[in-house]
Amino acid sequence: MSEQPRADEAAVAELLPTLQSIRAELQRVIVGQQTMVDALLIALLANGHVLLEGVPGLAKTTAVKALAGALDLAFHRIQFTPDLLPSDVVGTEVYDPKSGEFSTRKGPIFAQIILADEINRAPAKVQSALLEVMEERQVTLAGETFALEEPFMVLATQNPIEQEGTFPLPEAQMDRFLLKVLLKHPTRDEELEILRRIQHGQPQVQRVAGREVLLRGRDLARALYVDPRVEEYIVRLVDCTRRPTDYRLSELSEWIEYGASPRATLGLSIASRARAILDGRAFVTPQDVKDVAPMVLRHRLLLTFAAETRGVTTDDLIGQMLTGVLVP
Repeated sequence: MSEQPRADEAAVAELLPTLQSIRAELQRVIVGQQTMVDALLIALLANGHVLLEGVPGLAKTTAVKALAGALDLAFHRIQFTPDLLPSDVVGTEVYDPKSGEFSTRKGPIFAQIILADEINRAPAKVQSALLEVMEERQVTLAGETFALEEPFMVLATQNPIEQEGTFPLPEAQMDRFLLKVLLKHPTRDEELEILRRIQHGQPQVQRVAGREVLLRGRDLARALYVDPRVEEYIVRLVDCTRRPTDYRLSELSEWIEYGASPRATLGLSIASRARAILDGRAFVTPQDVKDVAPMVLRHRLLLTFAAETRGVTTDDLIGQMLTGVLVP
């Protein structure tokens, strides 16, 4: 790529030590789970929401609380259950018999970092209440609209194994998550380190940066340079999910019912920019796109019945796309 980057390299260099300090603080509290830590930092810079999927005990809740503590942001945890009501999340109007007037009681969604714990246990009405919140970052109560304080992030968790009493997230809501991260069990060495750390007590999270630094990083991510050929590569990757035969991957047509929406294209672009900043660069490379593609696309592909019966996963298909779509 011969064209020079337009973004300010000095601004990236100035921001990078703070990002590294945030990462180090999270790693001081969490053992392993490097993919999750990087995904949280990417989502912070990209102003996106994250869905964390993994069995219980993989430090999902600890990671979210540590992130809020490191940035000194208002944090609320919402435990999703089948009997949860929309008003339990966004708030409601309360009648005061003394004054004879109604007042607005804001729900726990009015924070900056929201942990939506076991989000797939909530019924459809609660899921619908989150659509406006996640997309427009505002809440409408009794005809009045309340803007949520920036930065605002929903970090949701779900258990992929236990399905009793759960409600699959609708496609519209899944599409509002910038990233979906799959968590794995720690290695033997990591689990030994967890055991040793617990014996000395859980470390306390220290404040590393504030809201202003984060907002400045988001502005920088939006302005980061992307070569037109990389932009074309991003568009081709998403288009391949809809028309795989155009990319000589006709076998994927048997497995994909519906491809990714234009929101995936935008997500790939901003997540790639955030990935580049974490690496200290003021421009995006095709490898940045490849690094974030599984997290951006895996929850946006609807598989056919044949794919589900044969155990084909979205990650399998994304791997074929990353191999088959030509890199500029």
